[in-house]
Amino acid sequence: MTNPRTALTKRLKTLDAEDAAGLDGQKTVTLDQQAVGRLSRMDALQNQAMAQAQARRRQAERQKIAAALQRLDEGEYGFCTDCGEEIAPARLLADLAIARCLDCTRG
Repeated sequence: MTNPRTALTKRLKTLDAEDAAGLDGQKTVTLDQQAVGRLSRMDALQNQAMAQAQARRRQAERQKIAAALQRLDEGEYGFCTDCGEEIAPARLLADLAIARCLDCTRG
């Protein structure tokens, strides 16, 4: 199994790079109808909304990673935050930042 701290830190750096690359897409769309036609402006607004949604997803993932790194520091990594049971290794491989076992996730 790969070192969770290394993999999580690497993913944070990737998220930072994606944030930097996505800044242009989140900029305000201008209202100048002379420069951009109505359909082009609608496309620009849709692209802006998608870029903002992607930024929110990256922020949520960043929070999950920060919580996983904190669990590593506290010696609680790999254990369900709800029931305290060990999280299946295959589940951790699928998502290193996962916080709950399958039973608790299912409810």
